Amino acid sequence: MILHLDHLDELDTVARQLLADGRQQSVWLFEGDMGAGKTTIIKAICQTLGVVSIVQSPTFSIVNEYTTHEGHSVYHFDCYRLRNEAEALDIGIEEYLDSGNFCFIEWPERITSLWPASYYQVHISADEDGRRTVETKFVD
Repeated sequence: MILHLDHLDELDTVARQLLADGRQQSVWLFEGDMGAGKTTIIKAICQTLGVVSIVQSPTFSIVNEYTTHEGHSVYHFDCYRLRNEAEALDIGIEEYLDSGNFCFIEWPERITSLWPASYYQVHISADEDGRRTVETKFVD
């Protein structure tokens, strides 16, 4: 699936479309350059899921746990500051990925050997005018 995001007021629509497409997959890998909009789109997805807490980048904590209105957990990872995959293992990433709850992972290329066998891949790119292109695919 390919989506285009020209304005921030389209975020809710994009989030709903991503959830409609990828809902059956719990692990989502978000790829894109710094500033492409990974965290912004994850915030919109979390809002659509009914997350009741403030969604922010877990840059320093590596993982944030959010709770939805229904009491479901959503995990948001930012692997940018990880020095190696052992650090991800130290925080128990495998348990999160196996939980069946949504796991949204920014900078997944830092932990490639830890990726599950199947996941929903979301690649975000921005052009010089600020237009975002969101490309998704399922990997099994």
